[in-house]
Amino acid sequence: MNEFQHSEATRNEQPIAIVTGANAGLGFETTKALAARDFKVIMACRDLEKAKKARKQILNCHGDAKLEIRELDLSSLKSVRSFASEFKSENEKLDLLINNAGVMMPPYHRTEDGFELQLGVNYLGHFLLTGLLKEELTTSKSSRIVGLSSIAHKNAEIDFNDLQSENSYSKFKAYGQSKLACLIFSLELERRLKANSLSHVSSLAAHPGVSSTELMRHLPGWLMLMAKPVEPFISHSAEKGAKPTLKAALDKELAGGCYIGPDGFREMKGKPAEAEIARQAENKETAAKLWAVSEDLTGIKFLS
Repeated sequence: MNEFQHSEATRNEQPIAIVTGANAGLGFETTKALAARDFKVIMACRDLEKAKKARKQILNCHGDAKLEIRELDLSSLKSVRSFASEFKSENEKLDLLINNAGVMMPPYHRTEDGFELQLGVNYLGHFLLTGLLKEELTTSKSSRIVGLSSIAHKNAEIDFNDLQSENSYSKFKAYGQSKLACLIFSLELERRLKANSLSHVSSLAAHPGVSSTELMRHLPGWLMLMAKPVEPFISHSAEKGAKPTLKAALDKELAGGCYIGPDGFREMKGKPAEAEIARQAENKETAAKLWAVSEDLTGIKFLS
């Protein structure tokens, strides 16, 4: 029996999912779980060699899994458009889009399009990808978009005066801003879907709590040393960290606009349940402004 309730599109039609960053961490665990539930999963990855190794690992567990690797570099709008174009040429519908891939607190860097790296990869690349796949998502009889946010969104603000951190850069502040943007986008996307009478498409969000994945590689060494003694009490595995994403993706009792995270102390670990949404994430004026700015930066307009 599956842990989360879900329904297949039809008995003779395999549901299709896209998972960005599917080769490691949360994305890998999400892909493995969806493969076990008879999804055809498009593994959208920047590093194709790592993706091939991840695919092989999953096939060792689920030999009949339908897994396809496609190149996607979210730091490049050109790559996002190329990925979407290839997917659209091969598929008429999309049942599940998991906007999972991300970077966490790296040194300051710009994408090829001039965006601060965390905002570009975590948010703007996924904004464009979602817009480009709108037709395939709406063609499905019932589809979901799941965006990945973070506990860090609670102490963040969208700095429209310095969105790309050009005046000053704090890796912590920029990460929080990018994850707040992801949550704002998920909530605003749900509002716009319903306003456009697309009730069969739902937008939800999730966060993993504190999970030990490759995302942690840019954290300062002193912080990692301080956290080491209490790590078992404040963090959990990538497999458990992926459960909120899977619940948001598969639990049909959840409505659009839900935000799922661990139910433990400060939402750092635990079982998946509805999570706390910070007040600034629900500000509709901020959401409308961010949407308009995102359309200008990515060159796509949808669900106006």
